[in-house]
Amino acid sequence: MLGGGQLGRFFVAAAHELGYQVWVLDPDANSPAGKIANRHLQAAYDDYAALDQLAQGCAAVTTEFENVPADTLDYLAKFVPVRPHAAAVAICQNRVAEKSFLRDNGIPHAAFAAIISEDDLRDAAKVGAHLFPGILKVARFGYDGKGQAVVNSREEAIAAFQGFKGETCVLEQKLHLDYEVSVVLARDEQGATRCFPTAENIHRKGILDISIVPARATACTANSAQEVAERIAEKLGYIGTLGVEFFISRGQLYVNEMAPRPHNSGHYTLDACITNQFEQQVRALCGLPLGEPRAHSAAVMVNLLGDIWFEKDADGNERYREPDWAKLYAVPNLKLHLYGKHHARHGRKMGHFTVIDADPARALETARAARASVGIVD
Repeated sequence: MLGGGQLGRFFVAAAHELGYQVWVLDPDANSPAGKIANRHLQAAYDDYAALDQLAQGCAAVTTEFENVPADTLDYLAKFVPVRPHAAAVAICQNRVAEKSFLRDNGIPHAAFAAIISEDDLRDAAKVGAHLFPGILKVARFGYDGKGQAVVNSREEAIAAFQGFKGETCVLEQKLHLDYEVSVVLARDEQGATRCFPTAENIHRKGILDISIVPARATACTANSAQEVAERIAEKLGYIGTLGVEFFISRGQLYVNEMAPRPHNSGHYTLDACITNQFEQQVRALCGLPLGEPRAHSAAVMVNLLGDIWFEKDADGNERYREPDWAKLYAVPNLKLHLYGKHHARHGRKMGHFTVIDADPARALETARAARASVGIVD
């Protein structure tokens, strides 16, 4: 496993349950996945001595995040199966490549323009008025709302581009947003695909807050999202677990972005589905038949960010304190997952909980009450 965060940790746990040993490569000495792996190689992703150890000691390699260098994946692929392959990951890790892939394959997306230089923004033929208001996004390493700026005019876009220090960007037309959904699927080496139920997602400050399953969308929208996600996986020649995020705008479906790995909005599968997204990742990597993704319950997943580890005293000073998890354990149909991260900080994903119930509305009501009980306020 390349990467040792919470997604890697859940993968390690799933692999252990299926009888596999796992090595994790991650530069962080406190890697959550490294703590439970059979071996933790504490090294950079371009440390070729460490990569050689992986190639010699492991039967197959996967990744938990999209920013592993494509060269690393290409190098390892010379010796062992690497799934997903480097070409698919390279498309997902660069917004210019990602948007171009969607355009070239006729997959619905917001209008965009690649911005390589300031001159591109000044060129009315390349950046037309239809792209404003828009969102300027850095092409690499932007996630959870980072590296993005809403721009209402050409002048604002130029200022934002300068603020990003001239990094290659995508200027994307800002859509009227009805709501957001996502699809997590798994695809094996024979091309068989299994979709998990479509989730409805609510964000706060650019970070996923709540996922609701089943999505409160029309059946047509939910099914269409799955069909588009399957088409994306096929066009990528993808093997593994894939997350696809969608905007619904004026009733129309648009792909926002793709994640070549398990997805935060798929965490509900740990408690609400017959097979979870991490077990599917193990199965696809190891050439096993994919499991049944069907949900046996409605579910609402809530992210737990590091913010709730801090509280303010009467003078407005922050102090660190562990949340009172007993308030969550008191909810009988709530499952709490903490990621074992070394320390909390504002905006950092420290864990999540999922409420499962036969009644979707009751699951949401219970989850919102539990969320408030540990200090998450709107």
